[in-house]
Amino acid sequence: MHVNDERDDLIHQIIQIQRDLGRALARHQSPLFASNLTMRQLKVIMLVADNGSATGQDLAHTLGVTLGTVTGLVDRLVAHGLVSRHEDPQDRRVRRVELTPAGHTLLEEINDAGLREYRRIMSHLDTETLRCLHHVTVRLHEAAAQLHGAS
Repeated sequence: MHVNDERDDLIHQIIQIQRDLGRALARHQSPLFASNLTMRQLKVIMLVADNGSATGQDLAHTLGVTLGTVTGLVDRLVAHGLVSRHEDPQDRRVRRVELTPAGHTLLEEINDAGLREYRRIMSHLDTETLRCLHHVTVRLHEAAAQLHGAS
């Protein structure tokens, strides 16, 4: 087998395994499924959390949707008490979307559920396998940092 063919095959196998693992982890994230959020609403929450706040224009651009679509998404999230709108201190014409304490709590619960399940899975691995996983995880992080800038 040619080196590039082997690399491509290994990458394909790893991606398939990670998809399966992701599905297994997702099944145990009950706060995610109990939230009744749509995928777009969840994306809005994640984008706002990642940036601290966002304008409707920011969200529309990132999600690839119209400002009207974002307005509807944010309206529903406001109604659920997960985000709030505030004037931008630098430009009073602009409204910024921020997570409410309930929004922060929901994201923490979703993340914690996934991490608890991931930790439970890893607790079944022997120490040498965990060392290997640690090494690979560090290398993946380094490669991502090189591609996307330091994080």
